[in-house]
Amino acid sequence: MVRPRQPDAMTPRVSVIIASWNTRDLLAACLDSLRSPVSAGWAEVIVVDNGSEDGSPDMVRERFPAVTLICPGRNLGFGGANNLGLRAARSRYVVLLNSDTEVPDGALESMCDFMDANPRVGILGPKLLNPDGTVQLSCRRFPSYRTALFNRYSLLTRLFPRNPYSREYLMTDTGHSDTREVDWVSGACLMARREAIEEVGLLDEAFFMYAEDVDWCYRMHQKGWKVVYYPEAQVLHHVGRSTRSAPFRMTVERHRSMWVFYKKHYSRGIVLVDAATLCGIALRCGFMVLRNLIRRLVRLEVRS
Repeated sequence: MVRPRQPDAMTPRVSVIIASWNTRDLLAACLDSLRSPVSAGWAEVIVVDNGSEDGSPDMVRERFPAVTLICPGRNLGFGGANNLGLRAARSRYVVLLNSDTEVPDGALESMCDFMDANPRVGILGPKLLNPDGTVQLSCRRFPSYRTALFNRYSLLTRLFPRNPYSREYLMTDTGHSDTREVDWVSGACLMARREAIEEVGLLDEAFFMYAEDVDWCYRMHQKGWKVVYYPEAQVLHHVGRSTRSAPFRMTVERHRSMWVFYKKHYSRGIVLVDAATLCGIALRCGFMVLRNLIRRLVRLEVRS
């Protein structure tokens, strides 16, 4: 494993890493929201561009010269791109940040203060807000077999939002106004401690997209680090905007990541159980792809 660079007395307090793919306008708004800590010198921002074709790299160079831009020339996925940023980061604290987010003044400083005061916290997640100000459910329980039926996007959750299985997984009954230890927090915005990263390792690049955050938090728990949801810091998240341009591929990648996570952490090597789990994930993926295709055809029909 290639470890992140070691900080020294002259390094900024926090490094913000943004993996971006064809999100130029969203990325510009995100970087605009970070101007204050960057200009003050206590934050550095690293953008890793995953082969964008919308002019994102040129926009960063022209409008945000203080930002470190890394262009690997191809799409490395969420994990691969963020790992490039983690290796380049100089600070004790690193923030993985989606390009479809905006960070209000004071949020990063509040998160750093909390990490300073709580040295056994390996990962910290802020409260994520929708553009209309409502709360996104960004801290969860670890997935189980029931998660396939009762996750945030499932039909059962949408039809019966108060069912106990969805409430347990999404932690809707615990409230999202109190700081608390949780199983995992969303990778749309999370802060990680360098010492924890050095012990646990970088993101697992076997996950191209989705579940890297779940896996990272799972490994943090295994090594005795705490994962905390911290609503005192709030970040705006235009959820789904960074993946909307490739919905079918993202659906496949989401389900492939489910399988990778299951095999890595839950499988006991029982062939029939593994086969049944794989079939269940594949069937769910097929259903979701078919549903998205029908929706797209309906929209095209309406427009015509």
